[in-house]
Amino acid sequence: MVAKPGTTESPRARSEEAARRLAGIALMMATLVCFTGIDTSAKWLARDLPPLEITFFRYCGAFLLSALVFNPVTSRHAWRSGRPGLQAFRALMLLGSTLFNFMALRSLQLAETMSIVFAVPFVVAILSVPLLGEKVGRGRWGAIVLGFVGVLLVTRPTPSHFDPAMLWAFGNVGCYAFYVIVTRLLSRVDSAASLLVWSAGLPVLFLAPFMPAIWVMPSGATAWVLLAATGACGALGHFFLILAFSRAPASMLSPFIYTQIVWMTLSGWLVFGDVPGGWTIAGASVVVASGLWLVRLEHGRPKAAASSAA
Repeated sequence: MVAKPGTTESPRARSEEAARRLAGIALMMATLVCFTGIDTSAKWLARDLPPLEITFFRYCGAFLLSALVFNPVTSRHAWRSGRPGLQAFRALMLLGSTLFNFMALRSLQLAETMSIVFAVPFVVAILSVPLLGEKVGRGRWGAIVLGFVGVLLVTRPTPSHFDPAMLWAFGNVGCYAFYVIVTRLLSRVDSAASLLVWSAGLPVLFLAPFMPAIWVMPSGATAWVLLAATGACGALGHFFLILAFSRAPASMLSPFIYTQIVWMTLSGWLVFGDVPGGWTIAGASVVVASGLWLVRLEHGRPKAAASSAA
């Protein structure tokens, strides 16, 4: 179909682009469901198994699936890196994030841990100043402050309310923030397939030496199924995430990340009978609102830069 004079694209092209973006949103939602499956399985398994062992199985499964999709024969580029040292540091940060998260889940509700994890974008915004040379304007600082207020509502760091397990959740936030920063740096030199394979394979190498000392034999078919599920959900989740960002812009997909609090709350209620308290709901609402504010500000930065250039 020929485009009409004065237009830049045909109705068919616009329809195809809209379909791609809807597919990207659907893939993002599938990603969040997979990530919820990881945390739900890990919380169940943590009743009987050490978090380090659960983490090992999570990455074993993810690495096997990643190696099947991007095998060394047909996808050699996925096994190479222009910055192997930085890849190792990134994998270590992701490993630390996962381990801290699983340790927090032993005591905290799924909704509580997710509300704290939503502080990651604010920490990334702060770290991007010294590490990436970015500028943080007043609007972004306002979103950051509001986000931390929301986290304080969830954690209520007073002697009568604060759960020490929340320290593990904050460790998760710190590690994952560095993981995001390093991913930004590596995306300039390595492919998405390389980021996926290295982030799944290196944690297996890091953890393997510790397994004989902490190993506990999983009991029953349920435990083995859930251990396999952590790896499968991890690999599929990251794979869906890559596909989502290849079909829709980050500015469109980012707000949907905050819908994960719905899946986590629902899973916690159905599987563990956990009902989030009023403080958790209030804090999560503030964190989500500030996160969406930050997303909007980030979305406006490219437009402002283009106007300045013009």
